[in-house]
Amino acid sequence: MALSHAAAIVEDRPASCRIDVLVAAPLRDDPYKGFNFRVEIDGVALAAFSEVSGLESETAVIEYRVGVEPDTVRKLPGLTKYANIVLRRGITRDTELWRWRKSVTEGRADRRSGAIVLLDDEGNEVVRWTFVQGWICKWEGPALNATGNEVAIETIAIAHEGLDLA
Repeated sequence: MALSHAAAIVEDRPASCRIDVLVAAPLRDDPYKGFNFRVEIDGVALAAFSEVSGLESETAVIEYRVGVEPDTVRKLPGLTKYANIVLRRGITRDTELWRWRKSVTEGRADRRSGAIVLLDDEGNEVVRWTFVQGWICKWEGPALNATGNEVAIETIAIAHEGLDLA
């Protein structure tokens, strides 16, 4: 009799308080891994990069004080600046990026748009940062060392006029 009485008490409770009801675990929203990415640049056929940095924007803060508010400083948004996008890759026979840089040093700013695309584990696009009016403002060759065994890495920096999340 005591067993059936306990069962009756459990059934009278709301579902959220019952101990015999299984609640599904919430779905996990794991962050994406930083090593699955692709770089797309207009007019560059092959560009496999090992590292990307500089996906940054910053808006200047303009401080403004109203004379009737002696202890308060208002903060207004000013100009927005975008950091240069820095790309690193192993040097190969492909000279396409060097030719793009060379056009800038010769006075012809060859402006291109592009994107940095983050991929999930299956290789599907999940986030796309696009930049506009970009040109190579810096090229850096590899550090060469006859006693080392590292890959020869070239680094380029792309100045651009806007970064957007698509």
